[in-house]
Amino acid sequence: MNPVAVIPARYGSNRLPGKPLLDLCGKPIIQRVYERVKEAGIFSRILVATDSEEIVRRVEAFGGEPMLTSPHHRSGTERIAEVARRIVGDWIVNVQGDEPFVHPRMLADLWESFRRERTAVVGTLCHRISSRRDLRNRNVVKVVTDRRGCALYFSRSAIPYGEVVSDVAEIDGVGALWYKHVGIYMYRRSFLLRYPMLERSPLEDAEGLEQLRILEHGYEIRVYPTEWETLGIDTEEDLLEARRRCMADAKKLS
Repeated sequence: MNPVAVIPARYGSNRLPGKPLLDLCGKPIIQRVYERVKEAGIFSRILVATDSEEIVRRVEAFGGEPMLTSPHHRSGTERIAEVARRIVGDWIVNVQGDEPFVHPRMLADLWESFRRERTAVVGTLCHRISSRRDLRNRNVVKVVTDRRGCALYFSRSAIPYGEVVSDVAEIDGVGALWYKHVGIYMYRRSFLLRYPMLERSPLEDAEGLEQLRILEHGYEIRVYPTEWETLGIDTEEDLLEARRRCMADAKKLS
């Protein structure tokens, strides 16, 4: 059975309130994400999981399928775990609702790779960091893996440590050690049903990264490199950059 895609979309973002509904070149951000996910052509169903009636209405207006979920979830994974209890399917892909530039091929590649896994309960993606700016940016989450490609740790800090991190110069081609986490996940549904019963972890709270709860409880997260980058929208600066990129893409197609 093909996977189900779930796009968590919380209305009350601290830095950008109402973020899923903000305009991105004539369409709300959530619609841009939905359309890119649909282009992958691999999903049996695509759901927008939200705590907002307004987001429900807007998703219905562009022909998407919303699912109203509890307003009390503290993370996107908790929201998706609620969805997992309410749907049928062995595999669920989480595409963040603020990733309008997700490449459809990323999703297809993740599905083809993770469906063959034997022990990992979650699969995700990473992309090589090519600038010190990204290394220093706390909104760019970094990941290190073991020799099998399983995550050792995720952090907002530059990991692993190296002298290059402290150099103030801005360069490209930093090296092969530093990777950014691309926030797309594929879960086994059986694991998602267990996730809400796992206690929040100290590392999760310290870093503000929900995936650390999974590692602290001893589960494996398989990380696959991808050649494509995304642009998550967390700040006003990100939104302006997303609009610039969107307009540039539109000019290429005209």
